Amino acid sequence: MERLDAFMARANAAYYATHDPFADFTTAPEITQVFGELLGLWAAATWSTMGAPAPVILCEAGPGRGTLMADALRAIRQVAPAFGAALELHLIETSPRLRGQLAARFPAARLHARLADVPDGPLLLLANEFFDALPIRQFLRRAAGWTERFVRDGAFAEAACPAPPRDAPVGAIVEQNEAAEAIARALGARLARRGGAVLILDYGTDSPAIGDSLQALRDGRPADPLADPGEADLTAHVDFAALAAAARAGGAAAWGPVPQGRFLAELGLYRRTDALARANPGRALALVDAAQRLAEPGRMGRLFKALALCHPALPAPPGFAA
Repeated sequence: MERLDAFMARANAAYYATHDPFADFTTAPEITQVFGELLGLWAAATWSTMGAPAPVILCEAGPGRGTLMADALRAIRQVAPAFGAALELHLIETSPRLRGQLAARFPAARLHARLADVPDGPLLLLANEFFDALPIRQFLRRAAGWTERFVRDGAFAEAACPAPPRDAPVGAIVEQNEAAEAIARALGARLARRGGAVLILDYGTDSPAIGDSLQALRDGRPADPLADPGEADLTAHVDFAALAAAARAGGAAAWGPVPQGRFLAELGLYRRTDALARANPGRALALVDAAQRLAEPGRMGRLFKALALCHPALPAPPGFAA
């Protein structure tokens, strides 16, 4: 019998080591180049508010095949060359297969398997759809008390356990992502000590929620998350309030979360898309649809959210001003 978070960590490690995840799902950088461009310029603007330290670490957690970072660096070179000259590129990727691809695409980058391996210094970290893949625990409130979910022979099993940090009514499920909270706490301590900012974009809730959000994608379709571990991508909703609280406990300030649609619109999603559409009339409809897919509330604009973690002395970062 294996605790759910251990099962999820093992299954995802096997999946990313042997599969092309982009055959099963499409992330925002793959939908439109504007997404990565805006995040690169967000990093450049935030660097200016930091006092333009040089060198500064520009890092991405979970870069996949590097589409977001390639678009970000192109925009930085064109619009913020001083930032481009100051940055040192670092990428955090657990999959050895993907690290090999990234090393070929970004020969100047330093690649790491863990956040703890990124050297000390002022940091600007981008994390798009990174936290949703971190392993969760699930607790169930039964009439006789709390139980925790385990996996045994491809099915859920339960074992009695102490009460989790949050209460819930009988019959409810409470999720906790200890790995995500530990990373946020470590980032908060690092930002408070050395300065910088972290931008997190993912899907989830802006306040603690009740319910089962574990899901699996296999061959581009929903699948049983417990079947054939390593053959599907397992994710769960991000608890943004828990991430913000953990980062504050580490010493950082937290801004947001705000809906992704609002955040991208304030950064210039539609202005940049309109400029691209005018320059590429044959792709105009596709470009506009891509922007709408990211920002419309009924698509990715509301469920996906943005959260910024910063050194406490920094002002509100772009996209988070009241």
